[in-house]
Amino acid sequence: MGGALVLESAVLLHWLEREGYGPLGMTGISMGGHMASLAVTNWPKPLPLVPCLSWSTASGVFTTGVLSKAVNWRELEKQYYTQTVYEEEIIQMLEYCGTDSFKMGQDFVKNSPNSVDSLNNLALTSRMLNLDTTSKILSTDAIHCLSTSKSTLNASSERLLLQDAPKMQCINQTFSTSSSSNKNFTSLQEHLISEERKRDTLQRESLRFMKGVMDECTHVANFSVPVDPNLIIVVQAKEDAYVPRTGVRSLQDIWPGCEIRYLGGGHVSAYLFKQGLFRQAIYDAFDRFLQKYAV
Repeated sequence: MGGALVLESAVLLHWLEREGYGPLGMTGISMGGHMASLAVTNWPKPLPLVPCLSWSTASGVFTTGVLSKAVNWRELEKQYYTQTVYEEEIIQMLEYCGTDSFKMGQDFVKNSPNSVDSLNNLALTSRMLNLDTTSKILSTDAIHCLSTSKSTLNASSERLLLQDAPKMQCINQTFSTSSSSNKNFTSLQEHLISEERKRDTLQRESLRFMKGVMDECTHVANFSVPVDPNLIIVVQAKEDAYVPRTGVRSLQDIWPGCEIRYLGGGHVSAYLFKQGLFRQAIYDAFDRFLQKYAV
């Protein structure tokens, strides 16, 4: 889609120039703003650009933004796991050009081992408490034996030795059963941890693959810098949850000289109530063009 839009934009700009229209510029909102950015990176002349409510890449929109909840991750994980071409060939062709949020997560784990271990133990305890009745560790006989021996444990050791030998045998049997049960518990615990690690690994790899594919196709750092970044005015919402900026390279780093204007509100409210600010940015971008390039 992005490639087709870049080509169509070039065709339209050539046609407008040939028909004598000008000055020309491009703008768009949300995905339209990002597509306008890609189009201008492929135009060989200075061009005013006003991308509204978009950022340097679309990967965050589908991996960390609110729209990530609409992605069928289970199906993508299944496809990634069953079709080895993704891991063995395609992922080797991807090149990410920004701050890697996954490395940030690894740094967090490295610097906060205690808190992470506590979270893992808490999650494991929660899973163990939710086991159904068929997965109970102690057998009914062992529990009964332990119950009947409770009063015996409160008696003196001499009486236990002299008078309650059968009950002592029951207690020994209970402790033996409990020891075996502990081994079963440990085995089950290790199995759950192993399965959880496999699941987490698959989630991370499929998410990283999705991020890599999206960055490869949409990250503006993979395209040429516009001829004159001073003609670019980016309009962003401060509380935009659709287009997250955390862990992503800033457009000012990629296009030195461009201006970024932040407005209050989120993605939807900015679209509904702040379009006057979008139009003002368009006026300002064209004024800069006229001041620098008008004949």
